Amino acid sequence: MGLGDMNGIGEQPLSKIAIHKTILALHSSASITASPFLLGNKGEDTEWVTVELEGPEPTNEDWVGVFSPANFNSSTCPPNPGDIGRVDIPYICTAPIKYKYANHSDPNYNKTGKAVLKFQLINQRADFSFALFSGGLSNPKLVAVSNFIAFANPKAPVYPRLAQGKSWNEMTVTWTSGYDISEAVPFVEWGPKGRKQIQSAAGTLTFNRNSLCGQPARTVGWRDPGFIHTSFLKELWPNMRYTYRLGHFLLDGSYVWSKRYSFKASPYPGQNSLQRVIIFGDMGKAERDGSNEYANYQPGSLNTTDQLIKDLDNFDIVFHIGDLPYANGYISQWDQFTAQLQEISSTVPYMIASGNHERDWPNTGSFFDTPDSGGECGVPAETMYYFPAENRAKFWYATDYGMFRFCIADSEHDWREGSEQYKFIEHCLATVDRKQQPWLIFAAHRPLGYSSNDWYADEGSFEEPMGRESLQRLWQKYKVDIGFYGHVHNYERVCPIYQNQCVNKEKSHYSGTVNGTIHVVVGGGGSHLSDFAKAPPVWSIFRDKDYGFGKLTAFNHSFLLFEYKKSSDGKVYDSFTISRDYRDVLACVHDGCEKTTLAS
Repeated sequence: MGLGDMNGIGEQPLSKIAIHKTILALHSSASITASPFLLGNKGEDTEWVTVELEGPEPTNEDWVGVFSPANFNSSTCPPNPGDIGRVDIPYICTAPIKYKYANHSDPNYNKTGKAVLKFQLINQRADFSFALFSGGLSNPKLVAVSNFIAFANPKAPVYPRLAQGKSWNEMTVTWTSGYDISEAVPFVEWGPKGRKQIQSAAGTLTFNRNSLCGQPARTVGWRDPGFIHTSFLKELWPNMRYTYRLGHFLLDGSYVWSKRYSFKASPYPGQNSLQRVIIFGDMGKAERDGSNEYANYQPGSLNTTDQLIKDLDNFDIVFHIGDLPYANGYISQWDQFTAQLQEISSTVPYMIASGNHERDWPNTGSFFDTPDSGGECGVPAETMYYFPAENRAKFWYATDYGMFRFCIADSEHDWREGSEQYKFIEHCLATVDRKQQPWLIFAAHRPLGYSSNDWYADEGSFEEPMGRESLQRLWQKYKVDIGFYGHVHNYERVCPIYQNQCVNKEKSHYSGTVNGTIHVVVGGGGSHLSDFAKAPPVWSIFRDKDYGFGKLTAFNHSFLLFEYKKSSDGKVYDSFTISRDYRDVLACVHDGCEKTTLAS
């Protein structure tokens, strides 16, 4: 079941705009002006813009759209073979990248017809214009268009995203620019902090309208994503601090540089050091200028982002387990999302998983035949972010971080016994040396374990249908410590459990034999919240309908702390510890015993 289709909650705000119905109604008494004309004079990739407007017949329905590229008339509409002979070509065929109602900042607009709006723009590889519309979102009439404004270098490299590579001592750096490889050579200049820097080449990918699977991604939601570059920084020394900057070598011999960033290299697998992990799902994106807030679309997103930025020195890696920006086919929103998170993703590895709002689209091979991705069918997520999968169209992978092994599953592809993914999951769980990496973590977007969310309760399954039937045998056999999930927008912690039975009476301090897996839903990253069933099941230890995230801290090979923190204040509202020795992992438990022989 897809979230957010109840009562219009979770509907992408830009989808409310019937932009193809726009009627040209330019008015001589209407005006709209944007300033400053030139943005990013000092290399900034974000700027505030002031928009002054005057509407001749003001109403509550007047609104201002931000368009990029700035020229949005019908000459930019793609040819549509189905429209041969059609006369009424739409005047505008691309959605704005954001919008505000004209009275957003001044309730007197209806009387005066004058308003001043503030917009925050990010560098998105093209110029911008602002358009004043009457008629509301459903019947827009174009009344006035502003001057064009632009960043000093619209093509500049922006929004770096770190991720672990396929080996423990490799870090990948992915970023976005407007430079194709025919214009400039992309690379990263990097090295140990304060020491000699070297340069490593980057590969370049992109996607086009035809790469996508349906509308709005192929129609009004389309926007050129620019070029996505990834460089692989190899043979890193464990825990060493490295600095880096993004570069492009232009054909005229000049260089374009980003600012300088830094990261700490990952620990050697099994290394005994303090290791701290953030995990959550379903963040979404929000606009700091108040744009697009139809139905309070992603109310907690900025709180979670800001809390993580504030705490950036106190964690080492992030796992965002699906439902990233909820772009839902409006491609411009991916830039907004990478910009929102850049302070985090440029400093620590930002590992992602696939959710229904990234992947699902009918007849495209997604396990769920829903339209939740808005026609994206996984393409933007799989291109904009690197993750160490063998095939990035199949979003499952293993990654090691010191004493942790993470097995990241893809709940939007078949995980049942006999499937390709099931074989991967078993291989990931079976190949970890628990003597060196005692903390074994499973994660997926949809709750393949347990959740007392109200619609799962109505179905009677308390899980994603067919979720744990195949997988619980693997979790038990390989003694998985914790399973993490999103999709349900709340927090819930379940007892150590197997076959619906709590196997430990303890509530918060677990020790000794691993006789069941703890399941945790951490889907309160920022999107609208989900309701629980009224009566909590016996296996549900703690529930919270609020925004928040999880934090794992491995102090050593014998002691693990989990904390649930609220995004509003960063304080801990639930926690548990696991303490045990290697022999406790080896111990025989129900359906988790190695075979033995009577022979001596």
